[in-house]
Amino acid sequence: MKEYNAYISRFSKEKDVLIQEMEQYAAEHRVPIMDDMGLHTLIGLLQIQQPKRILEIGSAIGYSAIRLAEAFPEVVIDTIERDAERYMKAVEHVQRSGLEDRIHIIHDDALEMDVESLSTQPFDTLFIDAAKGQYQKFFEKYSPLLSTKGVIYCDNMFMHGMVLLEDAEIPKRNRTMIRNLQNFTSWVMENEGYETALLPVGDGILIAIKK
Repeated sequence: MKEYNAYISRFSKEKDVLIQEMEQYAAEHRVPIMDDMGLHTLIGLLQIQQPKRILEIGSAIGYSAIRLAEAFPEVVIDTIERDAERYMKAVEHVQRSGLEDRIHIIHDDALEMDVESLSTQPFDTLFIDAAKGQYQKFFEKYSPLLSTKGVIYCDNMFMHGMVLLEDAEIPKRNRTMIRNLQNFTSWVMENEGYETALLPVGDGILIAIKK
């Protein structure tokens, strides 16, 4: 997989200084961010969809929000982050990017916050990239905010291959999370309200299109 990412990067535009700094910070502080393969795939899919409003669950340090806002000059992104330290870094990075007029960072627990505090306008895209064991709860809580034919994207569906392991092979601290992620995958694949596909790209991207 690293070889593929390296190959893809040969055809990518050189990243600006801020993006490079964010990638270095993420590596040094063990902050999960999307790899190039997954991010390029997501951007390609969004090029087809052409959303105007995106809701992201899990800002982390603002990496994916900034990359998406740079790729789509007209898009507006609301993004929610629970962790205080990551939220502050996201605010710093968004301000440095000059995109604070289009990226709105919310410091709150996405499972507990009042959805009515968000804009009354529907979102074209919901991007879920937060606690993997809570994906179904995020999906159920925020999918009603989608516009007609809106699309939900979920990252890290493979959890670095752990979803393929037998229960006994998974580290105990991760077992509940992986079970929840596997159950969510089955649940959303069978959800008649969505056309759903699971792509073996990056760490696994799930796409659910609202019927």
